[in-house]
Amino acid sequence: MQDQWRKMSAAALGRGIGAGDICPLALAETFLDAIDRHPQGAGIYARTLRARAMDEAMAARSRARAGLRRGPLDGVPVSWKDLFDTAGVATESGSALLKGRVPEHDAEVVARLTRAGTVALGKTHMTEFAYSGLGLNPVTATPPCVNDPDAVPGGSSSGAAASVAFGLAPVAIGSDTGGSVRIPAAWNDLVGLKTTHGRLPLTGAVPLAPRFDTVGPLARTVEDAALALAALEEGPAPDLRGADLSGARLLVLEGAPFADIREAPQAGFESAVAALDAAGAQITRAPLDAVEEALSLSAIIYTPECWAQWRDLLETAPEKVFAPILERFRSGRDHAAADYVAAWNRLDALRAAYLAATAGFDAVVLPTAPNLPPDAARLMQDHAYFTTENLLTLRNTRIGNLLGLCALTLPTGTPSVGISLMMPPMQEHRLLRLAAAAEVALRRG
Repeated sequence: MQDQWRKMSAAALGRGIGAGDICPLALAETFLDAIDRHPQGAGIYARTLRARAMDEAMAARSRARAGLRRGPLDGVPVSWKDLFDTAGVATESGSALLKGRVPEHDAEVVARLTRAGTVALGKTHMTEFAYSGLGLNPVTATPPCVNDPDAVPGGSSSGAAASVAFGLAPVAIGSDTGGSVRIPAAWNDLVGLKTTHGRLPLTGAVPLAPRFDTVGPLARTVEDAALALAALEEGPAPDLRGADLSGARLLVLEGAPFADIREAPQAGFESAVAALDAAGAQITRAPLDAVEEALSLSAIIYTPECWAQWRDLLETAPEKVFAPILERFRSGRDHAAADYVAAWNRLDALRAAYLAATAGFDAVVLPTAPNLPPDAARLMQDHAYFTTENLLTLRNTRIGNLLGLCALTLPTGTPSVGISLMMPPMQEHRLLRLAAAAEVALRRG
C-alpha cells in the first residue's frame, strides 16, 4: 500500500490522512526512503531534510489523531526548489558561488506551508541562479526527464518537476521568472502554475529578476495546484466543483508561439485544442500585436536586471559558472539605462493593450513549449545549440511573464507536451477552475 502513496495526488493523500487511513509519519518515511533508494535520487535532491521532516510528520500525526488538522495538506510531504531559504540548511540556488550559504530563517512561503502542516522533504536541484529553461547544470546536477533518460528535464525548477514525476514528492514548489515552473512541468507531464507577480511573497527566495520572479507549485493535478496555492497565500482554495468548459471563450494565440514549432508539440497542442472544443469551448484563433512587440523587448527587459543582481559575485570567480549561463548574465551589461527605462515604459503600455485586446475571452491558449526536451549531451557539447534551444524553450512561457499574467500548463497526453492557459493578473482562482474543466476534457481525449 505504501508504494501506492508515491503515485497518489497530494489531495488524495491529505484525504487519506484525514480519514485515518494514512499515517503522516509513515508517509514521510516512505518518501524519504524512496529518495535514498532511487538511482537518481541524488540527482533530483540537492539535500534532504530528514530530521525536520520527521519532526513535522510527528506533529501532523498528533494533530490528525486529535482531529485538529490545519487544512487539506496537513501531513502531506512537499519538496522545495533550492532557492527557498530553509533555516539552518544550505540554500545554494544551484551555484558553486553560493556553496555553503546557510540562512538563519525560512523563506516566507516555506514558513506558510509549514504553518499549513506540510512536511518538508528536501531541497531540489535547479539551474544555476534559475537562469535557464533547459535544466542542464553540470556544476551541481542535471535531474532526469521522466520521458527521456538522455534529455534535460526543463528548468529552472528541474529537480522540482523530477521529484513529482518520479514519485519522490507529491507536490513541489518552484519559481518562475520566464517559464521555470511551466517548462519542467510540461516536459514531465505535470501541472505547473505561474502565479501573478506580487501575489506571493519573495522574502527569503534567492532572486534572479525581482520584477519578474514568482512562486508556484508543480503537481499531478489541478486540485493539488489549487490546494498548494491556498496554503502558500494562507487563504481559501478555489472551488473547483462543477467546473465546465461549455461556452468558455478561448483565444488560441497565433503568430510567435508557433514560429519554429516542432512536429510533436504542434500535433499534441492541436489534439488538446480539439478536446477542449469537443467539451464545449468556443475557440478563436488570432495573433496579437502586443505579444509580438513585448517579445522583442525581452533581452533589454530581462538581462540588465539579472546582471545587476549578480554581477559582483559572478566576477569574483567566473570560472565556477557554466559558460552559457555566465554568457547570458554578461549579455545584460551593455544596455543603456535610458533604453532599459524606455523599454519598461513601452512594456507597461503593451500590458494594457494586451488586456484590452483579450477582454472578451476567458483565457488565452498556446503551446507551453514549441520544442521537446533536448539531448543533454549535445547541449553540453554545442554552445550554439544550447543558446538557440534555450531561447526557443522559453519564448512562449515568457509571454506570460512579460505581460504580467497568471498562467498554468496542463499535460496534453502527448509526452512532454503541455498546453498553457493564461489569464489577467490576480485571476488565479478563475484560472484554476477553468483548468480543472480542461483537465477533465484532456483526460477524456
